[in-house]
Amino acid sequence: MKKLLTATAAIALIAGSAYAESHGNEVKIGVLLGFSGPLESLAGPMADGAELAIAEVNASGLLLGGTTITPVRGDSTCVDASAATATGERLVTSDGVKAIMGAMCSGATGAVLSNVALPNGIVMISPSATSPGLTSVEDNGLFFRTAPSDARQGAVMTDVILEHGLKEVAVTYTNNDYGKGLADSFQQAFEAAGGTVTLSAPHEDGKADYSAEIGALASAGGEALVVAGYLDQGGSGVMQAALDTGAFDLFVLPDGMVGDLLETNFGDSIDGSFGQAPGSNSDGGAMFEAMAAAAGADGASVYAKEAYDAAALIMLAMEAAGSSESADFKGKIMDVANAPGEPILPGELAKALQILKDGGDVDYVGASAVELIEPGEASGVYREIVMKDGKVTEVGFR
Repeated sequence: MKKLLTATAAIALIAGSAYAESHGNEVKIGVLLGFSGPLESLAGPMADGAELAIAEVNASGLLLGGTTITPVRGDSTCVDASAATATGERLVTSDGVKAIMGAMCSGATGAVLSNVALPNGIVMISPSATSPGLTSVEDNGLFFRTAPSDARQGAVMTDVILEHGLKEVAVTYTNNDYGKGLADSFQQAFEAAGGTVTLSAPHEDGKADYSAEIGALASAGGEALVVAGYLDQGGSGVMQAALDTGAFDLFVLPDGMVGDLLETNFGDSIDGSFGQAPGSNSDGGAMFEAMAAAAGADGASVYAKEAYDAAALIMLAMEAAGSSESADFKGKIMDVANAPGEPILPGELAKALQILKDGGDVDYVGASAVELIEPGEASGVYREIVMKDGKVTEVGFR
């Protein structure tokens, strides 16, 4: 917690200095993430990533003739759609944000999009909502995401599992839009590739005992257990129950289960377990991690890069449109995210703003090698990990 507070304070100091030097108008952007709930350990670094981009733009003084961006944080909780909607309403109606960087989890994101962003005409760019259902949701061109859909993750996970020589797996998933969407997309891809899912069953977060769920999964069998859940919540509970009973000791870990808590909670007891999360081995990724470290933030944390990129795209689209109004700049997001144009990496937002100011084009590559495909979501690169000697170890990208 001390590290997070230090990072946040450093970023706020940078932003505050830029604000004091700016004589332009103030524009607010919502930073709507699950600061409480099953992924709260990821929310802080994600917010820091978005606010690093904002501080960088403010320091340049180039956005819309010297306009200063002020981030306004809001808690989506990840799992309470009503709370997420209420927070989104507050950000738009009370705080007056012009766009939302978020939300974080798929269910909360869908609720805020339908109930807040769409009726108010507010752009949302989520760095981490991955449900395939969000691809076809009605959004009036207002919703984008810098994280790839779980339709892509399901195919990637299939390849990784088969390359590990496994043919039969059981699946447990958190009982919400994210978990069900990922479990379904994975099962479809795995079975199409010749694999067998012995059982795909939901679990609820927040339970003290997962022995019943593990009993059913163990009875079905499988060479490994795929855990499409949350590391801070039921996913870890299910894994611990599996270890306690000896039902499974090999786990497949999608994005919601990849984080430092794997080392803290399980260490070498799950050595050999493997998984994947969005990530890039691009030059931009390394540049962002160095920038974040200099500000005391964790740039390697899952979705921190995507959060930096989401905030950057909002601001570059504003400059390209010459307006901070969502109705004006929503049509520019795909333009600034993709070729043609000058490639833009982390730390180069001032350069991008100047190019746009001069009437040129930019191709924002950013920290996560952004490439947006219709209808406005990332094509997707994944970082593959394995647990080795109790540590989360990076083994490649795909």
